[in-house]
Amino acid sequence: MTVLGGHLYSTPAVAVRELVQNAHDSITRRRLEDDGFTGGRIDVTSDPASGTLTVRDDGAGMTREEIDRFLATVGVGYTRGLRERSDELIGQFGLGFLSAFIVGERTVVRTASYQAPDSAYEYTSTTGERYSVEPCAPREVGTEVELTLGADHRELADRAVLAGVVGRYCALLGLPVFVNGEQVNADAPPWRAASEDVVVHPIQARKQALAFAERMDPSFRPLCTLEVDGGGVRGLLWIQDVLTYGSWDNRRLAVYVRGMLLDDDARDLLPRWAGFVSGAVESDVLTPTASREDLQRDDAWEAARTALHEALVAGLAKVAAEQPEAWARVLTRHNEGLLGAALADEQLEALLADQLKVPTSEGDMTVRELVDGGDGRAHVGLGTGGFEEMRFRALKRPIATGTRYAVVPFVRQWCGARGIDVVELGTSSGDRALFERVQLEEAAWLAEQLTRERQELVPARFEPAEMPFVLVPDREAELKARLEADEARERIASAALHLAREHTATIDGTYDARLYVNVDSPVIAALLEAHRAGQDVEVALDLVRAVLALMAAGERETRAEVDLLGALSGVGEAVRRLL
Repeated sequence: MTVLGGHLYSTPAVAVRELVQNAHDSITRRRLEDDGFTGGRIDVTSDPASGTLTVRDDGAGMTREEIDRFLATVGVGYTRGLRERSDELIGQFGLGFLSAFIVGERTVVRTASYQAPDSAYEYTSTTGERYSVEPCAPREVGTEVELTLGADHRELADRAVLAGVVGRYCALLGLPVFVNGEQVNADAPPWRAASEDVVVHPIQARKQALAFAERMDPSFRPLCTLEVDGGGVRGLLWIQDVLTYGSWDNRRLAVYVRGMLLDDDARDLLPRWAGFVSGAVESDVLTPTASREDLQRDDAWEAARTALHEALVAGLAKVAAEQPEAWARVLTRHNEGLLGAALADEQLEALLADQLKVPTSEGDMTVRELVDGGDGRAHVGLGTGGFEEMRFRALKRPIATGTRYAVVPFVRQWCGARGIDVVELGTSSGDRALFERVQLEEAAWLAEQLTRERQELVPARFEPAEMPFVLVPDREAELKARLEADEARERIASAALHLAREHTATIDGTYDARLYVNVDSPVIAALLEAHRAGQDVEVALDLVRAVLALMAAGERETRAEVDLLGALSGVGEAVRRLL
């Protein structure tokens, strides 16, 4: 009793569910065995003053022998023998009555069996280990369980708390359930209503589904709902109306088995990428664990997981086709999360590839727009600010922000499927695509005048000609330095770090950045011509160095190394000397 009663259930509120479940199965039993029975009702009442909670049903009731057999023996329940005759029974393990002793310091059961309606009995126990059974005053057929709640569980007698608990657990139960006189499950779920011979206009059906979703998950307003019907589960999923990020994981799925809430957080049934999805489904085939608070990972569970995935993808496609306004809001709220989702799921990628947007230097745009604005190539920045962005801003060409979640792999995947080149700025392959290297006799002299330690000067031709140089941090060398730093061991798992270092071992890493000098620039051409003619170019060099420093100040990696005031003073001093 201590092990099972004290440790089988995660929350005392489960006791209420188990008692209602027993009442439900008692009614189901009577419907199977008593041909004249037409009732079926469960009443849950509470008295905050006395701290009592009562669950009453008009089901089969129990004989004196059945009290000993079902209430006093752990693991024995009458539903096992009836399961072959009905798929509506909820109980399975014969453990539910134990929950009464979790919350109650005294349990009284009054019952009269339909088999002997003139005989009624009262069962009384405080611990479940010892009990008494005595005849009691005649009563209607059925069972009444009265708990005197322990001091730690008196809140269950609060009428609002009790209504919330029972309403949540019994939202989909087929029998009417009343809490202190108010029915808590009067509204049938939309998928049951749709199966009745009632014609509902599609717009009205959507409103009903949205109202159900909001009632089931008041934490988030639903943007739209998606139907589930397959793999042994039926129900609804809905997209949360909240702005999300790529790392967001707020999957919420309530699973009801034969109408009773079994798992309020069955998120593993939803795809890992669906961090913005909630839902409620019911099933007659999923198998509960002994505590009935989780699901067994069996074939039925796998079938349900597959069906939910297919329903989610198909439902999103249907919303995109039939509800353009709702679809636009879905894309706005969850664009970043959907980028990662499209990478993880081929079906979703096929649906979303041309509609999702990536952040760029010119605002959010689709990859198609990025490519069109990049003269047929997709340009991706792996850093922030600096010469790279300045150059492309001058050319009016957008750069995708590769530091944001899922942008780089999504752009690669989209372009790879269409045979379009991706230029990743700051990588050796990206630099080869952007800069045409040339030979220059004065390269060593220019390097001496313009570069800093661990910077390589590279003479090149590139657009626009008006830009004299571009300082490009070596992103691969930057990655190599981060992974080889001692603190990387603290941040990255050893196996992953080992694999990453195998990759970075192939990276040169001699230079932190490359200064591409544009030989077509009028500034560089004039400087070189004056140097070749033996003229004094010191003032011009000072001005060029100052401009270079000012441009470098916009680069995140070099910003701290730049003497901005010194650069500004250098410009002023050069102008003064020229005048």
